[in-house]
Amino acid sequence: MTVQDTGSVEDLAARLRPGFVLGVASAAFQIEGSLTADGRGPSGWDAFSEKPGVIVDGGSPAVACDHYNRADEDIALMQELGIDSYRFSLSWPRIQPGGTGAVNQRGLDFYDRLIDKLLAAGISPMATLFHWDLPLELEQTGGWMNRQTAERFAVYCEAAAERYGDRVDRWVTLNEPVSVTLQGYALGVHAPGRELLFDSLPAAHHQLLGHGLAVQALRGVGVKGLIGISNMHSPVRAATNKLSDRLMAQALDHILNRIYADAVLLGQYPKPPLPMKPWFRSLSTVEDGDMDTIHQPLDFYGLNYYYPLKVASGPGPAEIPTGSSPEMAKIPFHLATYSEYETTGFGWPVAPEHLSILLQEMRERYGDALPPVYITEGGASFPEPAHVEGPIQDTNRISYLAEHLGHALTATGPGGVAEGLDLRGYYVWTLTDNFEWAAGYSQRFGLVHVDFDTQARTPKDSFYWFRSLAKARNHQSSLFR
Repeated sequence: MTVQDTGSVEDLAARLRPGFVLGVASAAFQIEGSLTADGRGPSGWDAFSEKPGVIVDGGSPAVACDHYNRADEDIALMQELGIDSYRFSLSWPRIQPGGTGAVNQRGLDFYDRLIDKLLAAGISPMATLFHWDLPLELEQTGGWMNRQTAERFAVYCEAAAERYGDRVDRWVTLNEPVSVTLQGYALGVHAPGRELLFDSLPAAHHQLLGHGLAVQALRGVGVKGLIGISNMHSPVRAATNKLSDRLMAQALDHILNRIYADAVLLGQYPKPPLPMKPWFRSLSTVEDGDMDTIHQPLDFYGLNYYYPLKVASGPGPAEIPTGSSPEMAKIPFHLATYSEYETTGFGWPVAPEHLSILLQEMRERYGDALPPVYITEGGASFPEPAHVEGPIQDTNRISYLAEHLGHALTATGPGGVAEGLDLRGYYVWTLTDNFEWAAGYSQRFGLVHVDFDTQARTPKDSFYWFRSLAKARNHQSSLFR
């Protein structure tokens, strides 16, 4: 290890409240590989990844990090890291190939072993039930545009709950329904590659309906763990003070943030700005009782934060945070840049103070309706070599994590802008470099470097920094026992 700022680590550790969870997060499709092992069925992402040109570096998810065969090695890394909790996802097509019918016992067994090994290592399991890998057969019948997918999802969730409900400490129903809706169904840059623009909003509603049905299924089984949902939220600002820019910022805030959190936490969809009301007409798929189903009591709300967004009226570049989409040119607004910030490998602004703004907005908007919050994803990619001889000096990632965690603690602490928001933990995205969806292997988010030719794992300096934070926190906690 070559980077160690012990003083700042100890100062940060001293600010972590008792019981604050430090963890790492991952997703099945991005790490497991073994796409045809143990009876796993194909997913929409399998089919999408095979289309020419949709993965920027031409990478295949067939092996990814080979976590399916290397879970023991990865759990040993987590144990060395000293984390409290591991957030992973269950692969729906591995557990229920095709998304209907009988469950696949061999697929269930894989996660059985994983959960038991995590518990034996002293690591609390947080299981995400859907992290984008929809069974292909369901995708071919409309995917999340089809209301029946929500009902199928609940059946799968019940099967998972029956198998793992006695050992999983925290459940996440959906990961980032906003990303699935916008990137998968509106702009076409992610699976299933549809380009419906505002007509994609039924996919948002059906995911949220699936969330509500899943919560009911989990509680019906009587799982012991806490239940929540995770969504990506981005503070949205107008590029200028012009009325047109402010209206577009308000509309984008609805599209990115309010639709999801308002429905889950308040049981209603927000009223859009009057001039943009026609954009939201496809949310008319709401049936009697839907909002009551979506508005289930939750034990926690998961926030994934990566960057803020700035919007300007009028068509502009087709760029979006994860690439470019020709469909963006058809929309009467565009994303402006935050030129004052340094950027990640993805080109995302490094803006930790906007995490404070996000937490403040959540507290002010939802008040007592907001349950305890976990930051269920936070992290950054930076250019790094494919092959290494030793730890990478990723001081940029260390700074990113320290500043974001520090801002979150300040915002929610005494006198902070989000004082009263009950922040319970921070999960780093991610443990190992992985298959980063349409970006393939071009973006490295891991605390651990993966050589995708040999599958060799090499902890980066950020790994050792995070380990020192966990150790310092544990040491300080022991002083007060």
